[in-house]
Amino acid sequence: MDVIELLPRLHLLRFPVGQAYLWRDDDELTLIDAGVLGAGRTIADAITSLGRAPGEVRRIVLTHFHEDHAGGAGEFAALSGAEVLAHHLDAPFVRGELPGPPPRFEDWELPIHAEAVKHLPQGTPVPPAAVTGVSDGDVLAFGGGARVIHVPGHTDGSIALFLPAEGVLFTGDTIAASDGTVIPGVFNLDRPQLLASIRRLAELDAEVACFGHGDAVVGDAATALRKAASMA
Repeated sequence: MDVIELLPRLHLLRFPVGQAYLWRDDDELTLIDAGVLGAGRTIADAITSLGRAPGEVRRIVLTHFHEDHAGGAGEFAALSGAEVLAHHLDAPFVRGELPGPPPRFEDWELPIHAEAVKHLPQGTPVPPAAVTGVSDGDVLAFGGGARVIHVPGHTDGSIALFLPAEGVLFTGDTIAASDGTVIPGVFNLDRPQLLASIRRLAELDAEVACFGHGDAVVGDAATALRKAASMA
């Protein structure tokens, strides 16, 4: 796993498939997404390498239930004692109570998905002991107040997180970056709904945009988001 500093308070944790983000407030940490099955110990080691303790992570906020974002949540929550949060529509899948609905693949997405699956660990993730449901408009206690934005389309319960005080936006898989270009996310449940969600995110005054896949945009992210929305 690569650990990349994006801002003094923000690190990108990059896995072979997918990525997570670590936000630092003065006295506590927040993890946005939790990587794949088995990533819990790797994340804990990365936090230790940054001079912090895993127990300083107060919350794990999951942008959606897919295994490359939520697979490590149960393991890391058990290691750190962190609370796990997800949108109430995706929370039953994170808890392991129900199987999540599969994406409705476009034909051109099938070979891309088949290649990605080769890099996913085998096995069934251990679900978190508890998952707190969140909803659109909730404000979470990190980053000066992190606003939950419901962005359905990739999954019914996909969320983004916007830190207005910092100008930082976490999009989950609603938006991605590929070869320096900001694009709509792939492997979606409802693509028209996803495109509407992108247009909503493009209205935000984001300076930094952090995606579930691909390099973050650091500086004038709103322009890149508006361009992606214009093509949606």
